[in-house]
Amino acid sequence: MAASEKRRSAAAAGSDPVRPSLPSNGASSESEAEFLLQAGVSDMVREALLKVLEARPEEPVGFLAGYFERLAQGGPEEAEAGEALSAADGGGEPRGLLRGRLGRALWYLSLAHHSHRMAFNNNVSVAYDSLSAAGRRKKPGISGKLYSELLRLMCQDKGTPEDIALPLLSKVSCRDHEAVPFDIFRYGVLTCLVLLEFLAKADLLFNALGGGSGAADKRVCAAVLATLEDALCPAEVAAPIRFLEAGSKLGPDGLASAMDKALAERKPSVAMKKEEFLQRASSIFVARVKPVE
Repeated sequence: MAASEKRRSAAAAGSDPVRPSLPSNGASSESEAEFLLQAGVSDMVREALLKVLEARPEEPVGFLAGYFERLAQGGPEEAEAGEALSAADGGGEPRGLLRGRLGRALWYLSLAHHSHRMAFNNNVSVAYDSLSAAGRRKKPGISGKLYSELLRLMCQDKGTPEDIALPLLSKVSCRDHEAVPFDIFRYGVLTCLVLLEFLAKADLLFNALGGGSGAADKRVCAAVLATLEDALCPAEVAAPIRFLEAGSKLGPDGLASAMDKALAERKPSVAMKKEEFLQRASSIFVARVKPVE
């Protein structure tokens, strides 16, 4: 029995072709590490992880997907290389590169909600620096024209009507030739983001008032807008108390009470459209915004 097993083993060994010797585990690991190093993958992944830590996005996986997609398309590195060749006339640059810089700044500003203060401030700083890298321009900050265009695009990307965005932009924009310091840049960006979120909430509120029909009782809408304006009015009290009072007025009980009073007056019922409601709500918000001096 043992002899037959030996004969079968010997026959099998004789019939197999010569197999190449496999590298040892140590050699294989060294080859893989060498490949990653030569291909630049190690540096690429390290840079991506540093970007995640720098931006602290709300969705890291989505951030990495967007980062590598931009990298594959030429992304930030290509744009920055092009910027070094631009501004040959002492400040101007090709329209395509300008759009690339603005798009990159908008991307950074979208990574974290403004309530996440540390991450948001960091992303605003990165966006500011990316717009400041303007070839041969040596002036500090970014130009008022570039800053104003960024704010306009922020509103446009969210579908904000021009007649609603313009009053705010006129308050926070700078002259085209002015150099915009970081504090002004952050103030304008943050104000636009808060307005966009405010309009989104106002849109949801109107849909609740009108049942999604596109129109609502004007008496109810006027009562809600008056309550909103009253809640946003500055009061001679400390900020925490003011916030609590505003939250109480805008809570379900406060709004319900205001709407009940409006309906009890028995005035003729007229419809208000969403556009008018959002316009009036934005006017209340913009009236509280301090203009850039």
